[in-house]
Amino acid sequence: MTDKNHLCRPGCGACCIAPSISSPIGIRKNGKKAGERCYYLDENLLCKLIDSVERPEVCKNFKFDPIICGKNSEEAMKIMKELEEN
Repeated sequence: MTDKNHLCRPGCGACCIAPSISSPIGIRKNGKKAGERCYYLDENLLCKLIDSVERPEVCKNFKFDPIICGKNSEEAMKIMKELEEN
């Protein structure tokens, strides 16, 4: 069941693109590189694994926060990219 307290900005997807993920993501056993769109991010920028046991813990534990997500998706990408680089 999807965590209803985890309400991301519609049409953003920055957390599924900007950071690297080293743990397996579904059939992607090597995760993904920073800046690479997650294979499971759909055309509406929603996670296809949201209710799946295959969803990585790092993704399950991510919570929307204006400090990381900024005021819009462009700002979120910039902030997350900077965090990834540091």
